[in-house]
Order: sequence, then structure tokens, then C-alpha cells
Amino acid sequence: MRTHEDDGVTAAALAPRARLLPALAAVYRAQLSRARVSRIPLLFVATFQSVGIMILMRGVVDGGSEARAVVAGSAVLVVAFVALNLLAQYFGQLRAGGGLDHYATLPVPPASVVLGTAGAYASFTVPGTVVTAVTGSLLFQLPMAHLWVLVAVIPLSGAALAGLGAALGLLAPRQELATLLGQLGMSAALLLGVLPAGRLPGPIAYARDLLPSTYGVEALARSFDAHPDWAVIGLDLGVCAAVGVLSLAVATWAYRRAAVR
Repeated sequence: MRTHEDDGVTAAALAPRARLLPALAAVYRAQLSRARVSRIPLLFVATFQSVGIMILMRGVVDGGSEARAVVAGSAVLVVAFVALNLLAQYFGQLRAGGGLDHYATLPVPPASVVLGTAGAYASFTVPGTVVTAVTGSLLFQLPMAHLWVLVAVIPLSGAALAGLGAALGLLAPRQELATLLGQLGMSAALLLGVLPAGRLPGPIAYARDLLPSTYGVEALARSFDAHPDWAVIGLDLGVCAAVGVLSLAVATWAYRRAAVR
């Protein structure tokens, strides 16, 4: 039996599989560049929507804890619009159009695809979230001394919502259903996050506790206090971080499941 060695030809070794962090950085840069080109109009819509909601609520809410809840919920709603709604649509479209086959051929870990894409979409929400929080603070005359909390709220809420959005897009059997689930998730973030918790009926208030973005909203709302309780804020952010890790793990599993089908 003849071999490649008999013919003087040696088989080329396969390239080593890319490590997680370099692959994640490459996917992040690629997705951020893509989002910067195609998502700017949608980010404007998300910001305009949140500012419009605050203006409407200004006629109902005068101040106090309800005003803080409205501003915090409207700011995090920008994150939900992009990281949950648009990401669910993106992965649903990617799965339906065979785009996952392209990623499956690349020597990159599945986690880098999910984390890089989720990180890019979450980063894309930063300008709109900051503009919404500052506008709401001026509109309701809230102190802005502790708005630096957004440095933690945006990535942690973004991770939790992006993981949920990616999982919805990857697990939905049809692209249309992924779009519907993403929009329903954003609507839940709108109703349960923007409306003050004290005005919600009992069963709906319990559902609010299950929404990943709730803890980011609570942390941001508490930062508007004259003397914030940093221990409680840290606890809210910790819960948000734990939910983010869980949702991204589920999204990674969903990506592996969808990529082998």
C-alpha cells in the first residue's frame, strides 16, 4: 500500500484552534464595526423612544422614588432594545440564513462567538443609555453625582439581556418567532422596568423580579438617592452579574446546539 510518504508528500498539519480571548476580541471588533454601520439609526430610535417615555411620564410622576424608577428604567430600556431585541433578531436571522455554518467552519470556540457578539451589542448601547440617564436627571431634577454607576450597570445589564436575546434567537425554531420573542422581551423590559414597582399588581410585580434587567434598574434608581445604600446597590449588581453569566452560558449552549444541526 502506498502512502503520502512514499510519494514524497507529507500531510499538512491543521492550524491550532484559536484561544478564547484572542478569538473573542476578533469577533467583538468585527461585530462592533458591523453594528456601527448598520445600527446607528436603530440606536437613535431606542434613545428617542426612552426619552419620549420619560416626557410622557413627567405628566404623571412628579418626583421621589417613582421619578427615579422611571429614569432608571428608561435608561436600561435602551440596553434592552439593542442587546435583547436586536440580538434575538440577529441570531434568528443568522440561524435561518445558514450564517451559523460560516462560524462553525472557523477555528474559534463557540463561547467567543456568543460573548464577542453580545459584548459588541451591549457596548453599542453606551451612548444612548448615558444620554437617556442625563436627560431624565435634568427632566426630573435628580442628582447626577452618582451616574458613574452606569459604568457597572450598562455592561452587567447588557450581558444579562444580550445572553437572553442570543438564547431566544438561537432556540427559536423560526426567524419570525425569534423576532417576536425579542420584541416581547423588550416590551416586558418597558412595562416592568419603567413603571414604578409600587404601582404594579402583585403577580406582575413577582414577574418583574424574574426579568434580568430589573436589578440593573434598581441599582441605577438607588444611585439617585442623596445618600445611596452602596451595599444594596452592590447586591443588585451582583445578582445582575450572576444572571448575566447564567444567560450567556445558556446562549453558548444554544449556539452549540444550533451549530451542529
